[in-house]
Amino acid sequence: MKIPKILFYFFMFLPLPVTLAALVFLPEQIPAHFDMDNQVTRWGSKYETLIFPAVTIIFGLIMLGISKFPDNRESNQEKVCIITGIFFLFIFNAVTGYFLYIDFIKAEDLSAVFIDIYQLVFGLFGIFMIVIGSLMPKLGMNSVIGLRTQWSMKNETTWEKSQRFGGISSIITGILLVLLCCFTKGLACFFGYLGVLLLSLPINIFYTYKAAKKY
Repeated sequence: MKIPKILFYFFMFLPLPVTLAALVFLPEQIPAHFDMDNQVTRWGSKYETLIFPAVTIIFGLIMLGISKFPDNRESNQEKVCIITGIFFLFIFNAVTGYFLYIDFIKAEDLSAVFIDIYQLVFGLFGIFMIVIGSLMPKLGMNSVIGLRTQWSMKNETTWEKSQRFGGISSIITGILLVLLCCFTKGLACFFGYLGVLLLSLPINIFYTYKAAKKY
């Protein structure tokens, strides 16, 4: 666990010094808010860029807190929290870097940038789902990740069956999200992401219900 924890703390605190260093080069006024069509709607002070590093640190602290309070069934809670946290903190880092670039060039339309925020976030989330899907069959019960419903957590058998099914579903969903982000941008990417998740979620939940009834 030593290396994963080092990575966790690295990604947890990295955005802060990077943003502090970038403040020297940023213009005094930066694009501070974009609408759903990727158009800037508000300009703000460059010091607003410090908000996201603060949120990243708070998220890291929350994940560390959750890792310390497993229930009796959750033997690998800390490991799951750390590894899950690493990936989400990496997304926070990527978004921080993206918006520092946007602020530096004073972009008024994110659609004109080589990759928009929807493609970045949902594409990374799709990769995350592929990785987690491959790990889910090996996951023990935990409070953070996996196909978790009242039915999947009924007993060890329903948990194992649910994670095996959920792992395959997660990989397929992740692949669809990555492909979606390769071919769509903006609102099309956003609504496509919602559509994929809304399609997979009830299928996964229904499977856990059937597994609980059978086992």
